[in-house]
Amino acid sequence: MEITPNIDSKQLKSIKTELARFMMSYKFAMDEINTKIDILKQEFHYVHDYNPIEHVKSRLKTPESIVKKVYRKGYELSLPSIKENIQDIAGVRIICSFMSDIYELSEMLQNQKDIKVIKCKDYIKDPKPNGYKSLHLILQIPIFMSDRVEDIYVEVQIRTIAMDFWASLEHKIYYKYDKEVPLKLSVELKEAANAVSELDEKMEKIQKEASRLKEAAASVDNSQEFLINNERFYLPYNFLTQHFDLSK
Repeated sequence: MEITPNIDSKQLKSIKTELARFMMSYKFAMDEINTKIDILKQEFHYVHDYNPIEHVKSRLKTPESIVKKVYRKGYELSLPSIKENIQDIAGVRIICSFMSDIYELSEMLQNQKDIKVIKCKDYIKDPKPNGYKSLHLILQIPIFMSDRVEDIYVEVQIRTIAMDFWASLEHKIYYKYDKEVPLKLSVELKEAANAVSELDEKMEKIQKEASRLKEAAASVDNSQEFLINNERFYLPYNFLTQHFDLSK
């Protein structure tokens, strides 16, 4: 990339520093959201003996990608304008096992006191015309820098494994045909999206039935032992008597 001759080295260094701090704030916001997700994941596992999150992906838009979007949307090319108008610079995608997990995780994230919910788009209940399904959240989170506090947007997408599989292949086909997908393929993609929805619903029913059978077959466990990170802990007898009347 060529640098215009009228920008001296000091100006260039100042611009690079400003842009670096700008991008770092989004990385920190993304890291904060990822930490919150990891805490919820571990808590859910300990409390419910079940992990609703298959995996998490994160990405930062490149400066080049940000500039292209600014021009495409007709926004002013300045950092304050970018901060206000481009809300998906930091992105986190959560892949869940089942549809019910999507809404449970979404609610848990939205209930965090330091998170402000800016926007929620439910493409599961109201899919896009091409069949795309996912839950999109625009969240705002405070980031404490050395000399200021920045309120930063992070886009969070939550979807099932099946939804993610379909979206990934649709994205590849979309760009293979330079965003002009033939009608025949569009129809087949929509049919595939419907099949994905049916699969998600069927797997949800199987999961619920498996949980019901497990609970019905489980015997009462009188052990005072429990595990955290494979380390054994024991529930003190005095703690039990404090919370339950064991004399009955």
